[in-house]
Amino acid sequence: MNKGTIDNQKYKRSQIGFAITLGFISILTLFVFSARLFYMQIVNKEKYEELSKKDLNRSTIIFSQRGEIYDRNNDNALVVNSDSFSVEISPAKIPSGYYDTVAAKLANILEIPKSSIDKYVDYDKTKNDYNPYTVKRNVTFDKITAIAENITELPGVTWQVRPKRNYIETGSFSHILGYVGKIDKSEYEKYYNTRKYSINSIVGKAGIEKQYDELLQGKDGYEVKLVDVRGREVADSSTVVPPEMGKRLVLTIDSRVQHLAEKALGNRVGSIIVIKPTTGEILAMVSYPYYDSNIFNAENASEEYNKLIRNPDNPFVNRAADSSYPPASTFKVIMEAAILNEKAIPEYEKIECKGEIVYGAEKRLFHCWVEKPGHGKMDLKHALGNSCNIYFYTVGRDHLGINKIAKYAKSFGYGQSPELDLPSYSKGFVPTPEWKERKTHGDEHWQGGDTMNVSIGQGDISATPLQVADALCMVLNEGKIYKPHLLKEVRDPVTDEVIQTVEPEVLFENDIEPSVYRKVKESMRFVCTDGTAKYALQNPTVKIAAKTGTAEVGIKKQDRWHSWLLAFAPYDAPVEDQIVVCSMVEARNNWEWWATYATNIVIQGYFANQSFDESVDALNYRWLIRNSAE
Repeated sequence: MNKGTIDNQKYKRSQIGFAITLGFISILTLFVFSARLFYMQIVNKEKYEELSKKDLNRSTIIFSQRGEIYDRNNDNALVVNSDSFSVEISPAKIPSGYYDTVAAKLANILEIPKSSIDKYVDYDKTKNDYNPYTVKRNVTFDKITAIAENITELPGVTWQVRPKRNYIETGSFSHILGYVGKIDKSEYEKYYNTRKYSINSIVGKAGIEKQYDELLQGKDGYEVKLVDVRGREVADSSTVVPPEMGKRLVLTIDSRVQHLAEKALGNRVGSIIVIKPTTGEILAMVSYPYYDSNIFNAENASEEYNKLIRNPDNPFVNRAADSSYPPASTFKVIMEAAILNEKAIPEYEKIECKGEIVYGAEKRLFHCWVEKPGHGKMDLKHALGNSCNIYFYTVGRDHLGINKIAKYAKSFGYGQSPELDLPSYSKGFVPTPEWKERKTHGDEHWQGGDTMNVSIGQGDISATPLQVADALCMVLNEGKIYKPHLLKEVRDPVTDEVIQTVEPEVLFENDIEPSVYRKVKESMRFVCTDGTAKYALQNPTVKIAAKTGTAEVGIKKQDRWHSWLLAFAPYDAPVEDQIVVCSMVEARNNWEWWATYATNIVIQGYFANQSFDESVDALNYRWLIRNSAE
C-alpha cells in the first residue's frame, strides 16, 4: 500500500469521527432542549403560564380612599375625601420627535415649567416605555377639562382620579387630626416588612392620621389589561378589582366643646384640655397657635410648611400634650394629698405666713405670692385655698421631704408616659437628689431650697397640661387615672357597623385613702368660695372646684408668668357627670390671668349648652373680652 492510499484512509476515518462527534453533540443538544422543554411545559407549566400572563398583562392601580374621621356623635365629619386628579404621560405613545411639543403644551395647561415634566419622564431613557409616568398630582378639574379639550394635541397624556384629604374642621383640630403626605424613603424602609405600602403611598404624618394610619389606609384596587411585548394594549377586555376604603374613625372629641374651648383661649399661646375623668375620653384639646391641615394639599405646600417650621411660636407643637411646664400651684393639689395621707402635719395645725421666708447659709429669700405681712397663720385647707407658698415651703421641706414628694408626684402620673394615642407627647419630669448628683457629676447636692421650689410646683419639676388634668382625675376617681384617649370607635365605612370600641383602661392607680381625696376636693371648692378664685370663678350654672397656678419664668417685676387653672365641675355631682378642665396660658402673652376666665367660659358653655358668646354674656365677661382686644 502506497503512502497516498494510507493518507486517504486516514482522512476518511477522521471525517467519520468528526461526523460521529457532531452527531453526538447534536443528539445531546436536542436531548437537553427537549428535557428543558419538557420541564417548562410539563413539570413547571403553571409557573411559566403565570409569568407569561404577567408579561402580557398590565395592571393599573385604582387608588383607595382613606377612612373618614368623625367626632364623638358620629354625625359631624372632621375629615373626608374629595376627588383630585393625577396627570400622566406614557412616553412610547408620543410620536417620534413630538415629545418636546407635547410636554410644552401640557406644561402650559398645568401652569408649571416644562422642566418639571422632564424630570419625571426623562424621555431619552423612557421613549420606548408604554408605562404611565405621573407628572403632576392634585390637579384641579378645570385643568383636566382643558387637557381633555386639547387631547388630540396631547398624545400619550392621560389622567387618573386620586382621592385627596379634605379637612373640614381646621384651626385647633389640626393638632388632633394631623395631616397626610407621600411616604418618604425612611418611612418606606421602616415599614416595608410590616405594612403593605408602596413607594407612592400616601401616609399619615402627624396626629390621628399617623397614629391610626393602618386603620385609615384602604386597600388599592387595580385594572388589568392585555398588552403586547411593547406594552401596547391589544384587547378591549379588562379585569377590575375595586378598591376598599379605610375604616371610619369616631373620636372622643365633641366638636361643640372644641370650638368653645378654642374661642375661650383665643389668640393666646397656650392650651385647654377637657376630659371625662371616669373614662379618659378627651372632649376637647386645644393648642394655639395651630395650622391648617389643608395646606399640605396646596400647590405651595413646601413653602407653607417651611413658614410653619420657622415660626418662633412653633405651631406644629401640641402644647396640651407635647409641652411641659412648671405646674406651679396646681401641684399643691398633690401636695395636700401627700400631706394628708402621710399625716406629715396635723391638717389644722397653722403655719404663719409673713410673705417671705429666709432659708440656708446664704440666707436666700423665698417669697409668697402676697407681699408682707403675708397671709398670717394658715392651716392646710386655708393654705390651699389661698395658695400660700410659705405653708407648702415649710411642710415640704421639714415634714415631707423630696423623696416622698417625688413618690407621690409619680403616683399621680408625673414624669411618666400618659400613653395618649397620638404619635408624640411629653412625660414631664420629677427631680430627685440622685438626678441632681448625676446631672452635676457630684459637684452639687440636693438642698432644702430645691425641695421648697418643688413643693410649690417650681424649680425642675415639669408636667404637661394633660398630666395636670390627669392628676385631678386621680382625685375625682379616688385613686385611679384612666388612659386618656382620642379614639372612641372604629366603624365599617360601608355599613357603619361598630367594629371596635375603646373601653376605659386604668393607667395609674394608688392606695391613698378615699377620705384624703374627699378633703382635697373640699379644699378645691374652698378655692372658689373663699380663696384665690372667689370672684373669677363665680358661675350661675354649676358649682366649680379649682386650683389656680402662676409659674414664674422670668423677673417678677416684668410679669413673666404662666397662667394655670385646674378645675372640675359640677362639684356636687357624681363623678360620672363631672368634667375636668385644665387651661394654661404661656408667659409670652400679656399677663391677664386669662386661664381662669377661659376655664369658666368652657364650663359655662358645656353645662348650659351655650355658645362662646352666650357663655361670655352669662358670666358678664363682655368687658374682659373688650379689654383683651385693646
